[in-house]
Amino acid sequence: MGQVGFYINQAKCTGCKACQIACKDKNDNKVGILFRRVYEFEEGISTKVNGVFKTSLQSASLSISCNHCDNPKCVQGCPTGAMHKRESDGVVLVDHEKCVGCKYCTWNCPYGAPQFNDDLGMMTKCDTCLDLREKGENPACVDACPFNALEFGEISELRAAYGTINEVSGLPSAKFTNPNIVITPNIKE
Repeated sequence: MGQVGFYINQAKCTGCKACQIACKDKNDNKVGILFRRVYEFEEGISTKVNGVFKTSLQSASLSISCNHCDNPKCVQGCPTGAMHKRESDGVVLVDHEKCVGCKYCTWNCPYGAPQFNDDLGMMTKCDTCLDLREKGENPACVDACPFNALEFGEISELRAAYGTINEVSGLPSAKFTNPNIVITPNIKE
C-alpha cells in the first residue's frame, strides 16, 4: 500500500461531530484530547443598502485530524525520533518507547494534530485506527459519518477520484507540510 490519506467533503459535512465522537470513543481519550476535530468557518459580509440587508455569508464545517503529511514538521521537530513516518503507508506515528513528552511536535505541527496525554506523560495522535485497518475496516471516524463526508484510502486513488485540493480557507498553507488530504470545499471563492 502506498501513502494513505483522508478525503473530506465539506459540502456533505453538517458539523454533527459524529466523527470526532467516534474517534474519541475508539481511542478512549479523556476530555481535552481530540485526534479529530470539527471546525466551523464563516466568510462574507452583511450590508444594509437602502434599508435592506444584503448578505454574502457562507459557512462550512471541516473535519480534520493528523494529515500524515509528506513533510511532517512534527517528525522534523522531534528531538528523540519518537515521532516518525511509517515506510509502508506513510502514517505518522508516536513511538512511546522514545517519547519524552516535550511537546515539540505540537509546536511544530501547523494543524495541532499531536495531543499531549497527561496520564501517559507523552504525546498521542491519530494512527488511522491501525488495529481496525489490520482487520480490513475503516478508521472509526470514516464509518461514523452519517453523510459519508469522510473517506480513507491511498491518497493517489483519492486524488484521482476527487482532485488535488488540500487546503481551504481557515487551514494553514499546504506548502509547508504537503498534507495527505483531499478536500471538496463548500465555501466558494
